[in-house]
Amino acid sequence: MKKRLVLILCALACVGLLSGCWQVEPLEEESPELLQPGEIREEDGKRSLLPEQLALPYAPDQSLDPVTCPDGMQQVVSSLICEGLFRLGPDFEPQPWLCADYTASEDFTSYTFVLREGVTFSDGSPLTAADVRSALNRARTSERYQARLSGITAVSAGEGSVTVILSSPNSGLPALLDIPIVKAGSEALPIGTGPYLLSQTEAGACLVANQTWWQGTRQPTDRIALVEAADLDTMLYRFTSRDVQLITADLTGTSPISVTGDISYTDTDTTVFQYIGCNVTRQPLDDPAFRRALWIGTNRNRIVSAFLSGHGDATQFPVSPASPLYPSGLERSYSRDDLTAALNLSSYTGSRTLTLLVNEENSFKTSVANELAESFADAGIAISVRVLPWEEYTAALAAGNFDLYYGEVRLSADWDLSALLSTGGALNYGGWSNETTDRLLAAYAGAGDRAAAMETLCRHLQEQAPIIPVCFKSTSVLTQSGVLENLVSTASQPFYGLTDCTVHLRET
Repeated sequence: MKKRLVLILCALACVGLLSGCWQVEPLEEESPELLQPGEIREEDGKRSLLPEQLALPYAPDQSLDPVTCPDGMQQVVSSLICEGLFRLGPDFEPQPWLCADYTASEDFTSYTFVLREGVTFSDGSPLTAADVRSALNRARTSERYQARLSGITAVSAGEGSVTVILSSPNSGLPALLDIPIVKAGSEALPIGTGPYLLSQTEAGACLVANQTWWQGTRQPTDRIALVEAADLDTMLYRFTSRDVQLITADLTGTSPISVTGDISYTDTDTTVFQYIGCNVTRQPLDDPAFRRALWIGTNRNRIVSAFLSGHGDATQFPVSPASPLYPSGLERSYSRDDLTAALNLSSYTGSRTLTLLVNEENSFKTSVANELAESFADAGIAISVRVLPWEEYTAALAAGNFDLYYGEVRLSADWDLSALLSTGGALNYGGWSNETTDRLLAAYAGAGDRAAAMETLCRHLQEQAPIIPVCFKSTSVLTQSGVLENLVSTASQPFYGLTDCTVHLRET
């Protein structure tokens, strides 16, 4: 969904950063005026010129290697240079990209990926299995991808194919292999197979259309300028002053941004999951009936719309509603009466006040935590919100010093929940240990019918409620209005729909 947005700097500084709500000033109507060629009309009635070039911010002193570069715009730039064996669609399903086909062993512990024929790097050299093996092995030891690829024990290169061996079954492995492939040895100035290549000129760095791109389609612009922006403040200034036309932002993050002008934004789904964790070793949270009452009594839609400014998707399960694996048939509508009925079936007596932890660095999370406490108090469940600095918050979780906590985790696109929910899982702070959960997690990992296995797992989680899902966050792609038309974006690839996009520039 694409929306038009007028972002007022003062309103955001005073309102958005505190409450997470956008405030738009009313516009005065003006008599229509004819636009001159190359002009666009802003929401406040002013007129401005289209840019002469499409430009993106980047930091010249930081790497563009997609495995080691910083998060943010460096990744956006590198995503136009390099491509992976697969790419993830808006529904997080893996789409074969540099991979033409693949086969898996019956137990999903071994995969062979056949490379697409005729693909060359932007320097004209052919894509080889050795390059893919080098890129995957380098990613396995990187800070960004190490956890995601921890199940891989070996990668070998054959003639036009790559074989990956796993330590345990994973029928969703292709969803993890959107790792950008860089030509081996070119990591300092990465050479990829993507639609653009990095060019260094006297006028500065830029991206130039890759004339040998295997897609065989024309890029919407032959050149993308790279404008120096070494830090966040400089990037925002460049965007506000129209020096660059696209940035990405987490509008409900720890440091939400404020920009001015006639801006369009697109929210893209992410795998960033927010939830309420339960310490199941403490009463009354050791009672599944009480935990189910919390599950039933969480008004997720209100939380997303009122406290995350709509930048998220309410979810009743730890898999994104955007995914075809989401078991929508198991959903139940929020009802205060259902909460009361569920609470009456539990052992809860209201004998003590429960503590809900939240980290203080994110004002949106603290607002959600306070809303949860107030809504449950109306139902007779006493909850006290304890706001802690990040270090104290994580220490309290590790020590089990809580009843409830408001958590956030970036899940992998294969929707592996073992860290959160398996016995002894790295993120299982609430002490949940259940043989059925462990069995269903293992069954899902090796399932040929992943949708059916996920539905069975979610039905069990709905019954036991070891965690209370709340939402999946969105990230936003902000563009200068009138410049990029029909651009489809994903969280990992703002230029996902590059070939269908039209770039409007001022003729010179």
